[in-house]
Amino acid sequence: MLQILNIVEDTMVDGPGFRTSIYCAGCRHQCPGCHNPQSWDFSGGYTVSTEEVMRVIEADPYTRGVTFSGGDPMYQPEGFAELARAIRQRTPQKDIWCYTGFTYEQLLTNPRQRQLLELIDVLVDGPFIRSQRDETLFFRGSRNQRIIDVQASLPQSQPVTLSWENSTVGA
Repeated sequence: MLQILNIVEDTMVDGPGFRTSIYCAGCRHQCPGCHNPQSWDFSGGYTVSTEEVMRVIEADPYTRGVTFSGGDPMYQPEGFAELARAIRQRTPQKDIWCYTGFTYEQLLTNPRQRQLLELIDVLVDGPFIRSQRDETLFFRGSRNQRIIDVQASLPQSQPVTLSWENSTVGA
Protein backbone atom coordinates (compact mmCIF):
# COMPACT_ATOMS: atom_id res chain seq x y z
CA MET A 1 0.00 0.00 0.00
CA LEU A 2 1.09 3.54 -0.77
CA GLN A 3 0.13 6.81 0.88
CA ILE A 4 -0.29 9.28 -1.99
CA LEU A 5 -1.62 12.74 -2.61
CA ASN A 6 -2.45 12.43 -6.27
CA ILE A 7 -1.88 10.70 -9.58
CA VAL A 8 -1.41 13.12 -12.45
CA GLU A 9 -1.80 11.74 -15.95
CA ASP A 10 -0.26 13.13 -19.15
CA THR A 11 2.09 15.53 -17.37
CA MET A 12 5.28 16.78 -19.02
CA VAL A 13 6.98 18.47 -16.05
CA ASP A 14 8.34 15.43 -14.17
CA GLY A 15 10.46 13.92 -16.92
CA PRO A 16 10.49 13.59 -20.69
CA GLY A 17 7.36 13.09 -22.74
CA PHE A 18 3.88 12.45 -21.43
CA ARG A 19 4.08 10.72 -18.07
CA THR A 20 2.00 9.45 -15.21
CA SER A 21 3.25 11.03 -11.98
CA ILE A 22 2.51 9.57 -8.58
CA TYR A 23 2.84 12.17 -5.82
CA CYS A 24 3.39 10.49 -2.49
CA ALA A 25 2.65 11.81 0.98
CA GLY A 26 5.47 12.37 3.43
CA CYS A 27 8.79 14.17 3.45
CA ARG A 28 11.15 14.95 6.31
CA HIS A 29 13.50 17.07 4.19
CA GLN A 30 11.07 20.02 4.32
CA CYS A 31 13.26 22.12 2.03
CA PRO A 32 12.73 25.88 2.40
CA GLY A 33 11.05 27.06 -0.80
CA CYS A 34 9.65 23.60 -1.61
CA HIS A 35 7.10 23.81 -4.43
CA ASN A 36 4.94 21.14 -2.78
CA PRO A 37 4.93 21.66 1.03
CA GLN A 38 1.48 20.08 1.33
CA SER A 39 3.26 16.80 0.57
CA TRP A 40 5.26 16.82 3.82
CA ASP A 41 2.46 15.28 5.92
CA PHE A 42 2.87 11.49 6.04
CA SER A 43 -0.82 11.03 6.83
CA GLY A 44 -2.00 13.33 4.03
CA GLY A 45 -3.77 12.12 0.95
CA TYR A 46 -5.11 8.60 0.75
CA THR A 47 -4.01 4.98 0.74
CA VAL A 48 -3.89 3.16 -2.56
CA SER A 49 -2.84 -0.31 -3.67
CA THR A 50 -0.32 -1.15 -6.35
CA GLU A 51 -3.14 -2.65 -8.40
CA GLU A 52 -5.15 0.59 -8.28
CA VAL A 53 -2.15 2.61 -9.48
CA MET A 54 -1.38 0.07 -12.20
CA ARG A 55 -4.92 0.40 -13.57
CA VAL A 56 -4.24 4.11 -14.12
CA ILE A 57 -0.80 3.46 -15.65
CA GLU A 58 -2.07 0.74 -17.98
CA ALA A 59 -5.10 2.76 -19.06
CA ASP A 60 -2.89 5.00 -21.21
CA PRO A 61 -0.46 2.91 -23.27
CA TYR A 62 0.93 6.01 -24.98
CA THR A 63 2.55 7.63 -21.95
CA ARG A 64 6.31 7.40 -22.06
CA GLY A 65 6.91 6.71 -18.42
CA VAL A 66 6.05 6.94 -14.76
CA THR A 67 7.47 9.39 -12.23
CA PHE A 68 7.56 8.93 -8.47
CA SER A 69 7.57 12.28 -6.72
CA GLY A 70 6.14 13.78 -3.63
CA GLY A 71 6.81 14.17 -0.84
CA ASP A 72 9.67 11.74 -1.09
CA PRO A 73 9.07 8.20 -2.39
CA MET A 74 12.21 7.00 -0.59
CA TYR A 75 10.28 7.24 2.67
CA GLN A 76 7.98 4.50 1.31
CA PRO A 77 10.60 2.31 -0.41
CA GLU A 78 8.84 -1.03 -0.06
CA GLY A 79 5.57 0.20 -1.53
CA PHE A 80 7.22 2.04 -4.41
CA ALA A 81 9.52 -0.92 -5.08
CA GLU A 82 6.43 -3.12 -5.38
CA LEU A 83 4.93 -0.62 -7.82
CA ALA A 84 8.18 -0.39 -9.80
CA ARG A 85 8.32 -4.19 -10.13
CA ALA A 86 4.71 -4.19 -11.43
CA ILE A 87 5.56 -1.45 -13.95
CA ARG A 88 8.60 -3.42 -15.14
CA GLN A 89 6.57 -6.59 -15.50
CA ARG A 90 3.36 -5.23 -17.00
CA THR A 91 4.48 -2.12 -18.92
CA PRO A 92 8.19 -2.69 -19.63
CA GLN A 93 8.24 -0.03 -22.36
CA LYS A 94 7.73 2.72 -19.76
CA ASP A 95 10.71 4.26 -18.00
CA ILE A 96 10.65 5.08 -14.29
CA TRP A 97 11.91 8.37 -12.84
CA CYS A 98 12.12 9.13 -9.14
CA TYR A 99 12.60 12.45 -7.33
CA THR A 100 14.16 12.40 -3.86
CA GLY A 101 15.78 14.76 -1.38
CA PHE A 102 18.33 12.06 -0.56
CA THR A 103 21.54 11.82 -2.55
CA TYR A 104 22.37 8.81 -4.67
CA GLU A 105 25.25 8.01 -2.32
CA GLN A 106 22.92 8.00 0.72
CA LEU A 107 20.48 5.66 -1.01
CA LEU A 108 23.24 3.15 -1.77
CA THR A 109 23.93 2.71 1.95
CA ASN A 110 20.32 2.12 3.01
CA PRO A 111 19.16 -1.41 2.10
CA ARG A 112 15.45 -0.50 2.15
CA GLN A 113 15.94 2.47 -0.16
CA ARG A 114 18.47 0.72 -2.36
CA GLN A 115 15.88 -1.91 -3.32
CA LEU A 116 13.79 0.87 -4.89
CA LEU A 117 16.83 2.61 -6.38
CA GLU A 118 17.77 -0.56 -8.27
CA LEU A 119 14.38 -0.63 -9.99
CA ILE A 120 14.33 2.89 -11.42
CA ASP A 121 15.91 4.30 -14.57
CA VAL A 122 16.51 7.92 -13.62
CA LEU A 123 16.96 9.52 -10.21
CA VAL A 124 16.73 13.24 -9.61
CA ASP A 125 18.55 13.52 -6.29
CA GLY A 126 19.30 16.01 -3.57
CA PRO A 127 17.30 18.51 -1.60
CA PHE A 128 15.98 21.68 -3.18
CA ILE A 129 18.25 24.54 -2.10
CA ARG A 130 16.60 27.90 -2.55
CA SER A 131 19.92 29.79 -2.94
CA GLN A 132 20.77 27.47 -5.86
CA ARG A 133 17.39 27.76 -7.57
CA ASP A 134 17.71 27.88 -11.35
CA GLU A 135 14.60 28.03 -13.51
CA THR A 136 16.62 27.24 -16.66
CA LEU A 137 17.38 23.68 -15.54
CA PHE A 138 15.50 20.78 -17.06
CA PHE A 139 13.49 18.62 -14.62
CA ARG A 140 15.02 19.98 -11.41
CA GLY A 141 14.80 23.11 -9.32
CA SER A 142 18.28 23.82 -7.96
CA ARG A 143 21.82 23.42 -9.28
CA ASN A 144 22.84 20.88 -6.62
CA GLN A 145 20.29 18.37 -7.87
CA ARG A 146 21.51 15.79 -10.35
CA ILE A 147 19.78 13.74 -13.03
CA ILE A 148 21.34 10.31 -12.66
CA ASP A 149 21.21 7.33 -14.99
CA VAL A 150 20.73 4.74 -12.27
CA GLN A 151 21.21 1.63 -14.37
CA ALA A 152 24.55 2.95 -15.71
CA SER A 153 25.58 4.09 -12.21
CA LEU A 154 24.99 0.90 -10.23
CA PRO A 155 27.76 -1.20 -11.87
CA GLN A 156 30.23 1.66 -11.41
CA SER A 157 29.24 2.35 -7.78
CA GLN A 158 29.22 6.05 -8.58
CA PRO A 159 26.65 8.34 -10.14
CA VAL A 160 26.58 8.74 -13.90
CA THR A 161 24.90 12.07 -14.42
CA LEU A 162 22.97 12.97 -17.50
CA SER A 163 23.33 16.25 -19.29
CA TRP A 164 19.75 16.48 -20.44
CA GLU A 165 20.56 18.02 -23.82
CA ASN A 166 22.96 15.13 -24.54
CA SER A 167 21.06 12.37 -22.81
CA THR A 168 20.29 9.05 -24.44
CA VAL A 169 18.19 7.87 -21.48
CA GLY A 170 14.77 9.36 -21.93
CA ALA A 171 15.79 11.30 -25.04
